[in-house]
This record gives sequence, structure tokens and C-alpha cells, in this order.
Amino acid sequence: MLNTVHALSLEPLYRRRVFHSTRKVDCHAQVANELAEHDLFWKGDDVDTVLFKAAIQQLQIFMLKYGAEVIVRPRPFNGFALVHMTLSGSAEIESDGRKVCIPQGQTALIAPKRNLRLWWQAGSEQLILKVPLALFEELRAIGQCGPVEVPSVFLLPEQAAPYWDLLIQSLLRVLALPAQGAEQGQWVQHFERSAAQFLLSQLTSTVEPVHACTAGQRAASESADSLVGAGKLQRLDMLERYIRSRLCAPLALADLAGAAGVSVRALNALCHQQYGVAPMDLLRNIRLDAVRERLLTHPGANITDTAFEFGFGHLGRFSAYYRERFGELPKQTRSVTR
Repeated sequence: MLNTVHALSLEPLYRRRVFHSTRKVDCHAQVANELAEHDLFWKGDDVDTVLFKAAIQQLQIFMLKYGAEVIVRPRPFNGFALVHMTLSGSAEIESDGRKVCIPQGQTALIAPKRNLRLWWQAGSEQLILKVPLALFEELRAIGQCGPVEVPSVFLLPEQAAPYWDLLIQSLLRVLALPAQGAEQGQWVQHFERSAAQFLLSQLTSTVEPVHACTAGQRAASESADSLVGAGKLQRLDMLERYIRSRLCAPLALADLAGAAGVSVRALNALCHQQYGVAPMDLLRNIRLDAVRERLLTHPGANITDTAFEFGFGHLGRFSAYYRERFGELPKQTRSVTR
């Protein structure tokens, strides 16, 4: 549960619900539309996803909860950074090989250039501020100190948290105000710039992120790191590229390990850490995603032919896997596009 301060300050945002769903496929599509394209891996079926969103002027503010434990791998952001504040539970962010854990009450800024992985504990709630990089550039142009390039990930120091909370509460309270005129618009712009200025003032190009992981999280992380070393995200990219280039080919676990350049044991540990599933389950999920994309973009596609094309030789198991992943049968997906 949120504390009283957060519950009161979030009330204006809670009036702006985008969606609430217990269907995995709806959750994925809605969040991708609002934030960024991503791969989503569910660890468990306790899906209770809700997304709230409010646009101020240049900034957008969200509250997102998945319900179940999830691993998210977004594409690199296009022209914006995200500020994640954990309202309940805990989360872990790994961006371009740098990792931070953000327990309840802490905040991290992320702007990945190559790779991003997010892990959210079951029930975790995140307040997310979407900041255009152009706003940082505007402030630097008028003399605001800060790095030329926003770092891939940065954990806000604990001593800065009370000031950041105050800025966020001010932005949230703006949402409860009546429609803005020209003068009020300038005043609201001041609040947005203050938040961005504060972030820039906290950033330096040399500060390493704080690894605030719990003992259990740290042990699991170090175990995988010792197996694959610092290039683990690059190895996962190699694996994904290999799978996507061979969606219809018969592949064994040894083939996947060879493509990633690691042992079978190391690949198994890495996939469980990064995706929450075994390597062969990852292969199946990527193939299922390809089937769904084909059915959505080609309404006349034959389901049996499509299943065979993407490596599924047993139609009964294919339908069961598809329903488990997307909450509906292939024929229901196809009927939506007609």
C-alpha cells in the first residue's frame, strides 16, 4: 500500500485512467502505445494491469502496475528519457550494462542507447515521468549545468529524494487546476522546467550508479554475471538475432547456446535472469509473437500454414501455447482484424 502522502498527491492522476485489464495481450499493446515498443515476459498469471496517464505541457506522467512479476525489454528510447519512482514493491533496471535496484521510495532516470531490461516485483507500482531530451537541451542552451549526454541510468541520491518528491507533487497538483490561459501556461512551464533543471543538477558524467540490491537479488545477479561476464546483454542480442533469423528452422538448446557463445548451463541461467523463462521457452515465445503479428497484419492468413511457417509442427500444442501467452485462440486474433 502507498503511504498517505503519495495517495493524496496521486489523486489527480488517478482520475485519468487509460486502461485496466487482466488480459496479457491487452496490457502489452496498451503500454507499448503509450510508452515504448517492448518485449514483455510474464512470470506468473496474476495479471491486474492498470495505467494512468496525464500530459502537462512537455512532460507526461504515468502510474503503471502490472500485478504479476514481469521482465520488460524495451527498445532504445527515441528522443526522451524516463524517470522511474517506485511507489510500492521493488524494481531492477539494467541499462547498457549498468544496473540499479530501486526499492520503494527511490527514483532512477533511464535513457538507454543500446539495451534495457526492467524487472518488476509482483504488485510493484511505478510512477513514471516522460521527459523529452529536447527540454534538457533547451536548459543547457541557456546555461543550466549538466552533462552533454544523459547517462544510460542514474539512481537519484537519497538526500535528493525530498526535493524530488516536492517537485513531483507540484506537477501532480497542476493536474487538478482549471484550464490554463496564457499566463497560467507560463507558470506551469516553470514547474516543468524546475523538474528538468533539478534532474540535470543531479547528473554528472562520472557518477556510477548505486547498486542498492537486496542480498537475494545481488546473489542471483552475480551468479549470472560470473557465467557470462560484462557482455551478457550483447550475448542476448546475438541470441535474439539468431532466433529471429531462423523462426521456422528446427533448433535445439545447443544451437541457442552456440549462437550466444556460452555454455548451455550459462544460457539457461542468463535467460531465467533476463527473461524469467528457459531458453527454449524464449524461442517459443518469440515464434508465438511472430505468428500473432502475422495474423494481425494479414487478415487472410491461414492459421495452420502460419503455425508451420514459424516452427510449430503440432497444432494442438500450438493453440494451447498461443492461448497461454495471449489469452485468446489464434482464430480470435484473426477475427479481430477482419
